[in-house]
Parts: sequence; C-alpha cells; structure tokens
Amino acid sequence: MRVTPCQPLDDSGRKRGPHDLTIGIEWAHLRRLDANSLGLLAVAAAKAGQTLYASSVVKSMLRSGYLPHVKAWSAVVSRLAGSGDDGPAEAIALFEAVTRRLRNVADPTAVADSRPDTAAFNAALNACANLGDTGKFSQLFDEMPEFGAKPDVLTYNVMIKLCARVDRKDLLVCVLEMILLKGIPLCMTTLNSLVAAYVGFGDLGTAEKIVQAMRDGRRDLCKILRGANREDLPDEEEDEYDEEDEYDQELKTLDLVRDDGEMVVFAKLLPNSIESNLSDPPLLPNSYAPNSRIYTTLMKGYMRMGRVKDTVRLLEAMRHEEDSSRHPDHISYTTVISALVKAGSMDQARRVLAEMKRISVPANRITYNILLKGYCQQLQMDKAKELIKEMVSDAQVQPDVVSYNTLIDGCIIIDDSSGALEFFNEMRARGIAPTKISYTTLMKAFASSGQPKLAHKVFDEMIQDPRVKPDVAAWNMLVEGYCKLGLVEEAKKVVQRMKENGLYPDVATYGSLANGIALARKPGEALLLWNEIKERCHSSKRCEKPDSSPSLPPLKPDEGLLDALADICVRAAFFRKALEIVACMEENGISPNKTKYKRIYVEMHSRMFTSKHASQARRARRVERKRAAEAFKFWVGLPNSYYASEWHFGSD
Repeated sequence: MRVTPCQPLDDSGRKRGPHDLTIGIEWAHLRRLDANSLGLLAVAAAKAGQTLYASSVVKSMLRSGYLPHVKAWSAVVSRLAGSGDDGPAEAIALFEAVTRRLRNVADPTAVADSRPDTAAFNAALNACANLGDTGKFSQLFDEMPEFGAKPDVLTYNVMIKLCARVDRKDLLVCVLEMILLKGIPLCMTTLNSLVAAYVGFGDLGTAEKIVQAMRDGRRDLCKILRGANREDLPDEEEDEYDEEDEYDQELKTLDLVRDDGEMVVFAKLLPNSIESNLSDPPLLPNSYAPNSRIYTTLMKGYMRMGRVKDTVRLLEAMRHEEDSSRHPDHISYTTVISALVKAGSMDQARRVLAEMKRISVPANRITYNILLKGYCQQLQMDKAKELIKEMVSDAQVQPDVVSYNTLIDGCIIIDDSSGALEFFNEMRARGIAPTKISYTTLMKAFASSGQPKLAHKVFDEMIQDPRVKPDVAAWNMLVEGYCKLGLVEEAKKVVQRMKENGLYPDVATYGSLANGIALARKPGEALLLWNEIKERCHSSKRCEKPDSSPSLPPLKPDEGLLDALADICVRAAFFRKALEIVACMEENGISPNKTKYKRIYVEMHSRMFTSKHASQARRARRVERKRAAEAFKFWVGLPNSYYASEWHFGSD
C-alpha cells in the first residue's frame, strides 16, 4: 500500500485524511498484514482521532492470534481514555482484553514485548479516573505487580484526578504524602495537579495557599493542606426525616453503601488516610517555585469564578517575574482573554490579543475560538467572520471543528439557518470532519426555524457517519423539531426508533412531546404519555416484575413536564389524571400552580354537569367524572359537594 504525501480529494471534493487512508484497508485484507503493520495501523488511527477504529484493529489482532507491542496497544488505550462518550469504558475493556490474553500464554518471556508496563497501566487508570470508577481503579492498581509494573509519580497524579472526580478533596493531601513516603521523585506536574484539583473544587483559598507556600520556598506543604482539611470540617447538622418517602430513604442507603465502598478502596490505595495522625506530615524533599503553568492554573480558577481583575492582576505579576520560566505563555494570555470574553469585554480581549502579537507570543487556535465564541454570543457575526479571515491570513492558524461549531451556533442565535448550513458545508469542504456537536447544532438550526424534515436529513447523515455516535441530545433535537409544529405522530416515530437503538427518553424528550401534544390539541395522547412517565417514576429494582419485559429506567420528572401534562388534563376535563399528576408533583417537591388550574377550570368547565335535560343514562355515566371534578374543585379551593355549599359562576 503506497501513501502519497499529498491529500487528494475524494468524490465529494473533500480532502482525504488519515481516516480515509485507514478505512481504505478492508477488514478482509487485514489478515495479510503482520503484527507490526497492524500495530502501526492502530497507532496511526488513534493519533488521527479514530479511536474506535484503532480499538477494532487491536481486537482484530487478538482474534487472529496476534499480540501487539505494548507501545501500540497502550497508545490506543491512552487515546480512548481521554476521549468522550464511551471512550474510557472502551479503554478499560481493551486493556483487560489484552491482559486476559497475556495470562493465557504459558511462557511470559515469549510475549515480553506485549506485557503492560507502567505507562500502559497509567493509561487504563486514567480511564478509571475519568469515569470515577474507584473499584476498577483499585483492581488495576493491584494488578501492577503481576506484570512487574511499579507505580510512578504519574500513577499518583492520576490518583489525584480520581479523588477530585469522586469528590474526595480530603484525600488530596494523602496522595501527596504517599508519593513522599514511597520516595517517588516529585515533579512539578504533581503540584500543578494539586492546584488544579483545588481549583476544580472551587477552593481557591487552598490553591492560593499552595502557590504562596511555593513562592515562599516552604517544604511543609502537607501540613498546610492538612490544616486546610481541618478548616473544611462541617458543623454537625441535624438529620431531618420529616415526611421522607421510602424511595428517598433507599437512595440515601445506596449512597451510604457506595461511600463505604469508596472508603474501603481508598483505605487500601492510601493507607496513610486512616493513619494520618500517627506522625507529622512529611516534608517536600526540596522547595519548588511555581512556574507559569501553576500560575496559569490558578488564573483559570479566577476566570471560572468571574474574578476578572484578579486574573489580569496575576498576568501582570507574572510578566514582572525575574525568572523567565514564570513569565506568561500563550495559555496564560488565552486564559485572560477567556475571562474578558466571559465578562463581555471584547474590545479589551482584542487588545490582549494585539499585545500577544507585539511581544511575539503566538496565539493558537484555542485563543481565536474563544474570541469567536464571544462575538457570536454578542450577536456580532460580522466581526466573527472578520476574525476567521484574520485567523487564517495573518496568524496562519487554520480553523477546526470547534471554530465552525461556534459559528454555526452563532447563526442559530440570530435565527440564520441558511448561514449555519453554509458554515457546515464550508467546514466539510476544508476536509474537517463534523463531530456530534456539529450535527446536533445544525439540527438545532433547522428545528428552531420550523424545518424538522431538514433536521431529520442531517440526523440520518449523522447516523451513517461511523465517527459519530448519536446521543439522547441528538434524538431530542429531532423530537423537539417535530413537536414545535405539533407533528406528534412524527415525533412518536422518532421516539420509537430511539428506543430501538437502545436509548430511553429523558425529561427533555417527554417535555417536548407534552408541548407538542398541547399544540396539536390531542389530550388523549397526553394520557398515554402520562402512563409511560408514571411507570418510569415508579420503576426501580424493588418493583420489577419478573414476567415482564426489561423495565424502563427510573425517571425524575421536572416542573415543566408535569405542569404541561397537568395543564392539558385540566383543559380536557381529565380531572382524575390531573390529580394524579399533581400528586406526582408534590412527591417530587414541586409546588403545583393552583391559581392557574383554578382559573382554567372557571373559564372552561364552570357549567359542566349543569344541564337539566340530560337523560338518566347519560347522568349515570357522568357520575364518576363528576366525582373526579368535585375532588379537583376541592383541591384548588373552589366550592364543591364536599362542602355542601352552593356556588354560582357569576359570583366569582
């Protein structure tokens, strides 16, 4: 197979990229390649962003009896671990598939090049951390000695991420102490990971303490962090159990079981977390001065909290540092630009960009994308288009899929669906593959402009794209497009197709259906929808029926969904169903709008059941409905038969 250095155009005029080169090799021909060639193919696909294809190549090798080199398969695991959607879970599955195969080999020396090293374990552990899966993290960590892999500083850096992901801020200091107790050489990345973790928790005070301690040359960082933990200890709160239903109690019990499981895992990973008071905290081997990366991490914390002045002030302080390693880089300047854009100060953000150019700090694609987003959010699409031209011609920075997604979203804000389509086509003409966000955003443009059929065409193209896996949000966009026009039947077909693809409707799906039903004035559909929602609300493991099909996952409805359904039922005089929905609202801590429902009843049903000419048979059939109506009137506070009082419509 010969690959030319140029990128030829395919039949559609799009430049061919690495993905086209890899998929050009049919599966039937893979058997003609040896292990080294297949390994290189997997690595190339992973680097090109085609992680699922790369994973499939490695799995194909395993099925064919090949064992790829550890550098090849671990590169795929590493890419999967950092990708979105199901990437981390796929990374763990691939790691276990390789190690399972290795365990079946009688002579380990024969497959020494394929056995996982510390880097391979770190990649899999990173996937566990991204998922917040403490159990799997502990399991893989325990397997390291089996393959002769020893935890290094990166392993514990990943553990810092795990603690942050599972909301265990109190254990961050324990990870640092474990690194010091084991004599593992400390690196600046570890200290930056700590600052980033505290910034992620919104604890800028502790992050500032770390940076200041580093500036002061202090080595007792563990002592400082333990002091911060003591300051975070909450006061004892009284437990409240008033009118707490059994389901909530069960959820709390499950949370406690989960927390206990995490405690056991961390007690094994970090034994010093339960013996922390037996000795003084260890000291850092040396003093470490903060570098530009650590300063920038703290700066990002200021930016996220909306502290623009502190962000700019820190940038100025970095510029006056004597050590060049502490001077601001392009990431620092980009962070300041992001803070200014969030504050709506686009002119000041552009001045920072000009300053970068003046002092020869090159702005990158991320810098320009942030500015693009700012212009789009302020409805300044002309300036956004000018910036794209400047980005390409002056800065020699090519736009990526994020750039175009931002522009497409900007067109949606100003209700310009044709402009959104133009940018989408321009993106593909440049050879930039659309992402899930690209498709969903374009669907939103058509759905918002009342063109659900065009949105459906985009969705069908998304389904056919092997690089993209539609999620619930994409399906919901299609459902919403039909429901905005009252096309309930088309929306229901989409929902059915969604279920057939293994996805279940969420609150947003049902909310769109309820609004569509109200617009189409089909109250009977509301009853069917409510029955499904009611089943989802009551669905749990304790009430599954063994003789039924797999139960739907539980659902927690919101106020918008239940209010829309109740409104439909009250208007249609389905008072019993309306009261069921009201009861569901109260069970979920939602206060029903009695005033609105009372007004609807008075305006639409005040003369119901007052005809004196109805036949006896008809009056008999109305008994149950009248009883439900009286119960509803009782609930909203209108005179009713329960009070045995007379009420006249004109008296209100």
